Amino acid sequence: MSEDDKAALKLGDSKFAEMMLFLKTPINQQNHRDYKFGDSELRELQGGIWAMPAYLEDDDPYSLFFLFTTIDSGEMVVAFAEGTRQDKQLKLGQPLTTGAGLNSLFAQQEKRAQRVLKFLNDISRADEAEWHQIVD
Repeated sequence: MSEDDKAALKLGDSKFAEMMLFLKTPINQQNHRDYKFGDSELRELQGGIWAMPAYLEDDDPYSLFFLFTTIDSGEMVVAFAEGTRQDKQLKLGQPLTTGAGLNSLFAQQEKRAQRVLKFLNDISRADEAEWHQIVD
């Protein structure tokens, strides 16, 4: 997001939920290691869908995962999905826009949400992605 956008939109704002980060180059086997968050690395769940934890703690029922996925337009975006534990397995929920996922995390863990936003803004500043507002 540009500096002007940052002043207008903040984590937790309802309008922030409409923001989506679009990657300029899709994630693949050659570049997926370039997108590590902390100690987490992207893993391919199925063709064209990559995931890694944005927030996952053993003692917290809430969890959130990055989803790098291709949308109907053919573009790759950074979305999120909340995780639920079922019989010691994690199941991912419905995809959320980048902003909606960050807002969800912000409601649970403010500092982690700020770290995740910084990670995504670093990708954008490196000219590898662009923020866009999604309108229904």
